[in-house]
Amino acid sequence: MAAEKNNIPYKIYLSEDEMPKAWYNVRADMKNKPAPLLNPGTGEAMGFEDLRPVFCDELVRQELDNDTPFIPIPQEIRDFYKMYRPSPLVRAYCLEEKLQTPAKIYYKFEGNNTSGSHKLNSAIAQAYYAKQQGLKGVTTETGAGQWGTALSMACAYLGLDCKVYMVKVSYEQKPFRREVMRTYGASVTPSPSMDTAIGRKILEEHPGTTGSLGCAISEAVEVATSTPGYRYVLGSVLNQVLLHQSVIGLETKAALDKYGIEPDIIIGCAGGGSNLGGLISPFMGEKLRGEKDYRIIAVEPASCPSFTRGKFAYDFCDTGKVCPLAKMYTLGSGFIPSPNHAGGLRYHGMSSILSQLYHDGYMEATSVEQTRVFEAAEMFARVEGILPAPESSHAIRVAIDEALKCKEAGEEKTIVFGLTGTGYFDMVAYEKFHNGEMSDYIPTDEELGKSFASLPQVPGQA
Repeated sequence: MAAEKNNIPYKIYLSEDEMPKAWYNVRADMKNKPAPLLNPGTGEAMGFEDLRPVFCDELVRQELDNDTPFIPIPQEIRDFYKMYRPSPLVRAYCLEEKLQTPAKIYYKFEGNNTSGSHKLNSAIAQAYYAKQQGLKGVTTETGAGQWGTALSMACAYLGLDCKVYMVKVSYEQKPFRREVMRTYGASVTPSPSMDTAIGRKILEEHPGTTGSLGCAISEAVEVATSTPGYRYVLGSVLNQVLLHQSVIGLETKAALDKYGIEPDIIIGCAGGGSNLGGLISPFMGEKLRGEKDYRIIAVEPASCPSFTRGKFAYDFCDTGKVCPLAKMYTLGSGFIPSPNHAGGLRYHGMSSILSQLYHDGYMEATSVEQTRVFEAAEMFARVEGILPAPESSHAIRVAIDEALKCKEAGEEKTIVFGLTGTGYFDMVAYEKFHNGEMSDYIPTDEELGKSFASLPQVPGQA
């Protein structure tokens, strides 16, 4: 197959000079801003001083900034980005041919760095601000391990200590990703653990639990707030993280604009919201300003369907109920998802920014079963030559579905999706799929109802 068709390269690269010099803050263009974080004890909105014991000072400022549209990227972070950015925007010619679709399919590939995913975009930023503040180290949680790997790499680069609490099921399923973190100098603890008061409490209430991101967050926050010289950092959900990840969307838009390409459909997998929020940010900005219209689809696992079956309400960000309350689409902080193989999407809630945009009708959401996800992943690997991460494969599944709809309708639409990372440390999951041992667990209404019943009582919340 020719490397180019109609003068559109197989891979569209930007030069270093075309890299974003500032992050884009989509909140500046939102008419309805995300609801503020609330103090779980008082129910009052949390400000700078309230959040300082948990997060780095500059990150708190970014978290609370609803009005500044562009925030400059420090030169040291831009220099680090140049090790692996700009990342390519790839035309999926081989996938198009396999599907025999008139649709044009593009994917933004974020797996071309040692950590293997988009997570490094925010990890280096958060580690940089911790270093600037003179801290000794940071704590965090990780699900599939992409975030923990990225943060370990960033901390090693800047000489910071890194303590990672890894969801127990992922700790057991993905030993090689765990060892990459340790290679970069991080300590990695399966969560929930006996090392923290919250971990011991969770194990007492849920003996034998495989853990969740909510559990791991609780442990990481406890350690950060009780250890001098440490702060907690998070790889998704927070406003600051979506801000840093906007480099994905800014590069994607610049690459498309370079060839006069306008997407019709933009698709991203959604767990906490970091990659989806980053990919869609400049396109959503145009939509919010009334300049363009795009169909934006969030794809989540059917086993953890925050958008499609959750409630838009204030809830704890963690299972241990020590973190602030965030207004988001949630399944309840006590919801422990099944041990599916997309560990990065096993969070009970969704970014407040994306939740507000979804609630206001600016984007849509769908959920898919993991066997259908791995069918799409296998097809993609065979024709495009990249083994995708299970998380990314949710977006691939829906991109394929939308391309097939174009085939049925004879419509030539342009589809862009985020390929957030590679799946070379996810071979246990692929093995289960190939051996026919993978199942599709979907929570019942009764199970979700029990979890919703534990939502905190907040004035004005039904």
